[in-house]
Amino acid sequence: MCGIAGQFDFGGGAPVERDRLVRMTRLLRHRGPDDEGFYLNGAVGLGFRRLAILDLSPAGHQPMSDPAREVWIVFNGEIYNFREVRRELEALGHNFRSQCDTEVIVLGYLQWGDAVLRKLNGMFGLAIWDERKRRLIVARDAMGIKPVYYSVDGGVLTFGSEIRAVLAGLERRPSVDPVAISLFLRYRYTPAPLTAFAGVRKLAPGEMLVAEPGELRTQRWYEFVPTPFPQQPTDEEATDALLELYRAAVKRHLISDVPVGLLLSGGMDSGLLLGLMGECGKNWPTYTVGYGSSFRDDELDDAAETARHYGASNTAVRLDQKTFENALPRIVDAIEEPIASSSIVPMHFVCQRARQDVTVALVGQGPDELLGGYTRHLGVAYGGAWRKLPDAVRALLTATANVLPRGESLKRGVFALGVEDRMQRYQQVFSLVPDVTITSLFRPGILPEGAHDAILDCWNVHRSAIDALDELGGFQLLELRSSLPDELLMYGDKISMAHSLEARVPFLDREVVEYVQRLGPKFKVRNGQRKWLHRKVCRQFLPASIIQRKKRGFAVNVVDDWFRNSVSGEMRSHLLDRKALMFDYLNPAAVEQMHREHLSARRDNHKILFSLIIFEEWLRANHSRTEASGDSREPMPAPPEMKPLP
Repeated sequence: MCGIAGQFDFGGGAPVERDRLVRMTRLLRHRGPDDEGFYLNGAVGLGFRRLAILDLSPAGHQPMSDPAREVWIVFNGEIYNFREVRRELEALGHNFRSQCDTEVIVLGYLQWGDAVLRKLNGMFGLAIWDERKRRLIVARDAMGIKPVYYSVDGGVLTFGSEIRAVLAGLERRPSVDPVAISLFLRYRYTPAPLTAFAGVRKLAPGEMLVAEPGELRTQRWYEFVPTPFPQQPTDEEATDALLELYRAAVKRHLISDVPVGLLLSGGMDSGLLLGLMGECGKNWPTYTVGYGSSFRDDELDDAAETARHYGASNTAVRLDQKTFENALPRIVDAIEEPIASSSIVPMHFVCQRARQDVTVALVGQGPDELLGGYTRHLGVAYGGAWRKLPDAVRALLTATANVLPRGESLKRGVFALGVEDRMQRYQQVFSLVPDVTITSLFRPGILPEGAHDAILDCWNVHRSAIDALDELGGFQLLELRSSLPDELLMYGDKISMAHSLEARVPFLDREVVEYVQRLGPKFKVRNGQRKWLHRKVCRQFLPASIIQRKKRGFAVNVVDDWFRNSVSGEMRSHLLDRKALMFDYLNPAAVEQMHREHLSARRDNHKILFSLIIFEEWLRANHSRTEASGDSREPMPAPPEMKPLP
């Protein structure tokens, strides 16, 4: 796991400035404290920071080239099937100088060109420079586990693993993108290709940039379209197949030349991971967040029981409300994009503690999105029955839900599942609040017309794949290609790498994902039970007491409770101070009304209020960074539209 940065003047061919490239790269030191390297050749420059995981020798140094020094790479991530690809390349006559996965990509590119990406099962953000063709490709992995940011200005492509590296390479400071902010407030994250900075983009999962003299384009390298199995497997066949895929994925994800641990919640997903890890070794260290004696509904006891079940050691990390409030600003700064998930706080502290012992940590992310683990999946799965009800019955039930004093999620769900257009229905299911509420938050003239539907443009590339899937499968495809990579996986990457910790997600192994996407909805939601097939697999490893535990997810219910207290106390000034930075964009009266409604218990606005707090903290972090650097540059305009290849 590492950090990459670079520039290519594909427009005019001007040389890259070494000092600028070094500055960009060294801002990523936390991602790679072990080594750094640079490659400059006229109009192209590549920078690299290394966190040594495989082949700790100097042979793993990057930028890395082939023996003829014609192809160069900077690579952030892990390729879990690199040994299989290596054997294939050796059979074709290629000789290797190292034991690391990076060299597999270099020689694979020489053999197969861009098609090498389709052979890789792993997580990555990478850049490959082909000196022969004067051609640069920058790519993000198929599942979007590793982020890649870029900007195009005056014919110069600037890219990096983090936004801070991209900003350091620009001539002009980007302004805030109000459309992206409106999407963040509505969905808690900003979908690719947008970021909160105008003119700074991020690659979507399975997407790459191709830059050649005078030309830059985006295209998808990952073209898998999930089609249902012609004959669905039996329950037993599906259970056996998924278990074997899980086993193989965990075994691959444990490949490491440095210590490995597990971030253990009290639930069955990370519990299953620990059970599968136990088939590959013993005494795995695990790490869990807890909240003290005042919150017995946290996960410490549950996680400790799971660890004891497998003979693993468990380390507890305890937080309190004051720690939450004090840590939030620096966590938001580390994430770089506003993300309104309360999980960011416990994630920060559990990664911090784990890094004292291990360099790699497995995380149980993925089964909820893949196999229907959220409440919203029940609504989507059974939404067709709701839409078939007589209009009068639906109207009565909707009116009953709307008179409830709180229950905002129920109200939104009832409305969303009644929308007839499929993509707009999905849009409403993802929404925290209605588009009219978001529009009312902004000052007049800030949002362009149609901003509330901008996410549909981000999803357009997936329409044909969604049309071939059932209702639940189509919704989950959007989760896997949008909300999961650009929200949960994004902050997981940023927070873990802020502590120089590599986080791996075995349940999102490419082979696992592609198999599950072809299964019908009955394997995900059945008889009102979520993650039906996943639970069947878990029963072969975990006792019923673990499988039946209430879903907590690092006890975010506790963090939510702290936040409810904070908006009437410590964080109240974020929302009510008319000098707050957010009010350059937002209407103070609308925010104050939301705050009053929440405190009076007329509405449960804690999710949107938390988003507003995160927005303010994000603005403060970037305002402080600009002031500290003496940056008085003019805002950078958005880049010209780049059309994907047909």
